[in-house]
Amino acid sequence: MNNKTIRVAAAQFHVGTDVDKNLGTVLRMLDRAAEVHPDLVVLPEFCNHLSWYDDQAHCAAVSVTLDGPFLQAVAEKARSLQIHVVINCTVLREDGTVTGSSLLYSPEGELLADNTKQIYIGHENDFLEPAHEPGPVVETPLGRIGLYACMDGVINEPPRTLALRGAQILCNSYNSFASDEGSLHVPVRAPENHVFIVAANKVGPLVPEEILVPVSEATGIPQKFLHGAGESQIVAPDGEVLVCASMDQEEVVFADIEPAQADNKLRSDGTDIFASRRPELYAAIGQDPAAQLYPKWCGAESVAAAVVDPKVGGRDGLREAVALVRKALAGGAQLVAVPPLLNAESIAADLPAALDFAGEVVESLRQCCDDGGYVSTALPMRCDDGQSRYCAVVIGAGGVALSQGQVHRSARFAWSAPAAGFVSVELPFGRVAAVTSDDSIYPESFRLLAMAGVDTAVVPLEPLEAWELRTGLLERSAENRINLLAAAIDSPLGQGFATSLQRDFTVLTPWEERPFDGLLSQPELHRMESGQQYLAVTLFPAVAENKEVSRNTDLVTNRPWKLCGAITAI
Repeated sequence: MNNKTIRVAAAQFHVGTDVDKNLGTVLRMLDRAAEVHPDLVVLPEFCNHLSWYDDQAHCAAVSVTLDGPFLQAVAEKARSLQIHVVINCTVLREDGTVTGSSLLYSPEGELLADNTKQIYIGHENDFLEPAHEPGPVVETPLGRIGLYACMDGVINEPPRTLALRGAQILCNSYNSFASDEGSLHVPVRAPENHVFIVAANKVGPLVPEEILVPVSEATGIPQKFLHGAGESQIVAPDGEVLVCASMDQEEVVFADIEPAQADNKLRSDGTDIFASRRPELYAAIGQDPAAQLYPKWCGAESVAAAVVDPKVGGRDGLREAVALVRKALAGGAQLVAVPPLLNAESIAADLPAALDFAGEVVESLRQCCDDGGYVSTALPMRCDDGQSRYCAVVIGAGGVALSQGQVHRSARFAWSAPAAGFVSVELPFGRVAAVTSDDSIYPESFRLLAMAGVDTAVVPLEPLEAWELRTGLLERSAENRINLLAAAIDSPLGQGFATSLQRDFTVLTPWEERPFDGLLSQPELHRMESGQQYLAVTLFPAVAENKEVSRNTDLVTNRPWKLCGAITAI
């Protein structure tokens, strides 16, 4: 493994409507970035002009060409500074179409990569042509580099395909007002793929300054949320944010990284997160959504739920869990999430005893549900086919209503026979899925559940890595519009939480219950505090049906299905 260290930088700044002035800003910021002696500099999305156009002719007029003066000046600057540069612009193509594209220039000024955006948001769809081919992964002296932009990182597929094809460094140029892009969608792509992320956003108004006030009044969006949200950042493969810029200042941030670290896809228990994928189960992700029908949506407008934390495992934990579950059900909860009562180590140490104990757990929790309600946890189970599996279960008064065996192999549950796929159950308040810890780290798992019409998921988990509770599970809920109960074994890595989908969701549509708060797709988050054992929450299953984050941009059905070959390839 080549342990070469390189320096990467992200520059954030404001871009207006004067193309020549914007070029001056780009060149100035590259000079400023050069002061820290980087090997690679990533610039924001739409560096040539604000993503705001009067009509198609205006869009074409303010766009740049690959051989035109704007990009040639950038190429010359890369050559003079002897650095790799990633810049994103609207590019006028020879056939007259305009694309939103990220471009990688070498220290010799050569164009190494040209990657067009795969999924546009809102009005961008009215002007810009999407990609027709997957983005390239380019071998450079710095390492293998892949490019994507903004909305392509709010969903998992574009970064995933780049990582699966060998990218070590993913460069994300984005143009976002959303506070959850910097706090959630940008950083999560690093640990879920074990790659480095270098991401550059804008600051300042994202609409022409002369119409900022009327646009704010017409849309009901406060002016501060019509500005770029900054937080350009560099993220390590374990999810650690190495450096992060401010939310509102022109700035350059940088960090030293070893790209070869991204070739290690092992978790702390020895599981290879790429080798353990199940692409034979992911075929639907690469199929035309127009031919895929959701089952009839059956979610209730609201449902009372709870997450509990017994703090201990085994039989003492079972007694405590029963008391907490009874309290939750008596308080009106219809769905209660309980963390696993046995950890992976104790199960592996004596599997027969663990399987016997699982029977006690099921019966004890079943008895709690005699007056109604459902409880979910994770257990080793003897399955009907004679195999033993680690399962996430949903238990009601009639016993086990849903048993979801672990789908992806993992080292710590090596004894568990892989399940054949994902299932869900229709309960009185909605369509519910339960997911084991080691399935929840794979973005494909929740994507398949969303496509199956699941409105609520429960994850009883034993986390291995901090990112799972910090960004991973929250991202699964956000990018699929699924309510979530995450019940975590008590550990230093964090506590359980719940997410409730907002009724007011689609940007630039009338919102009735809450003001626009700068969040793009992150649901309302309810985290347990340290030491807390009971969290009551209201979920909104019915609103999972609306996945349109902005006009013509549905988080699930507008995924770039034609370009997902790397995800589905067996």
